[in-house]
Amino acid sequence: MATAAAGALGLLWGWLWSERFWLPQNVSWANFEGQGDGYGYPRARHILSVFPLAAGVFSVRLLFERFIAKPCALHVGIQDSGPYQAQPNAILEKVFMSITKYPDEKRLEGLSKQLDWDVRKIQCWFRHRRNQDKPPTLTKFCESMWRFTFYLCIFCYGIRFLWSSPWFWDTRQCWHSYPYQPLTSGLYYYYIMELAFYWSLMFSQFTDIKRKDFLIMFLHHLATIGLITFSYINNMVRVGTLVLCLHDVSDFLLEAAKLANYAKYQRLCDTLFVIFSAVFVVTRLGIYPFWILNTTLFESWEIIGPYRSWWLFNGLLLVLQVLHVIWSYLIARIAFKALIRGKVSKDDRSDVESSSEEEDITTSTKGPCGHSSSNGANRVNGHMGGSYWAEE
Repeated sequence: MATAAAGALGLLWGWLWSERFWLPQNVSWANFEGQGDGYGYPRARHILSVFPLAAGVFSVRLLFERFIAKPCALHVGIQDSGPYQAQPNAILEKVFMSITKYPDEKRLEGLSKQLDWDVRKIQCWFRHRRNQDKPPTLTKFCESMWRFTFYLCIFCYGIRFLWSSPWFWDTRQCWHSYPYQPLTSGLYYYYIMELAFYWSLMFSQFTDIKRKDFLIMFLHHLATIGLITFSYINNMVRVGTLVLCLHDVSDFLLEAAKLANYAKYQRLCDTLFVIFSAVFVVTRLGIYPFWILNTTLFESWEIIGPYRSWWLFNGLLLVLQVLHVIWSYLIARIAFKALIRGKVSKDDRSDVESSSEEEDITTSTKGPCGHSSSNGANRVNGHMGGSYWAEE
């Protein structure tokens, strides 16, 4: 029994690391046993070093948010308090917890008669109760400030590293002598740090703000980690660095816009979001297809020719381009509204509710409706810019 299991595992391992899939023709894993220069050639076991590094990144984040981001938030006037607490009510609480968080008209009318409350007051109670489970603006500000800091630092590092790299100026250098392209220390640290950061996001997603797109973001992080790992193992790291840097350029702008929004600097928020939108569209719909896809599809075909993992890698990059088109449309629509109306409109997936209806209630109903539940309504969603690869 044990022998059969070992044999099955051996077959699975051999299939997983099949040279026919991963490597060009007439190339084997044995060809990479030599150290080469710098850090040798990329190897699958290098990926194991990412996990303790990701834990370290997560620990640094906790310290950063507590000792740097939180004082900054308090300095710009963000209060260390959560949304307004809903007035205690056993009947409404039972409906909220056991039946529905969004009661329809029929149920609202029944509750109104049972409690002798105005329907709009009950609607307001449910709105406050939903927001009560949401984290305060302070927490969101700290999360965004951490991502802004990392994205800005890693982008600056990437530009500094790539500026002296020949493939930054001539993308055909991504494929010359491929796959025998030894790692340099700078390239290794850049790639591993990016991968560790996305692993840390995977960990922290279960402790961060829970938004409506939790599952989508979870799958997004998996896809991001898969693409970075895949390109590392088959040594497509040169073109991978170009993809990473290209995506990082817009990410810190989005986080900056969110920081301005949480601090209620609306004009700055709108300006940064419009700049982010322009950069996003230019990089994702212009530079990415005509610079990245051109080299991965055509220049690589000419220099090294296609093989199995080449097809998969380019297929994933093409899927990414389709997503770029979709997200560019959504972002451009928000930016257009910001230009027309003078402010960035609220994203559909925002984690805090607010409505003009509630403003009407405050003038006619006392009690829980006498306070605003928007808590700095999140007009720019926390993950609007996070739903794409490497970027976020």
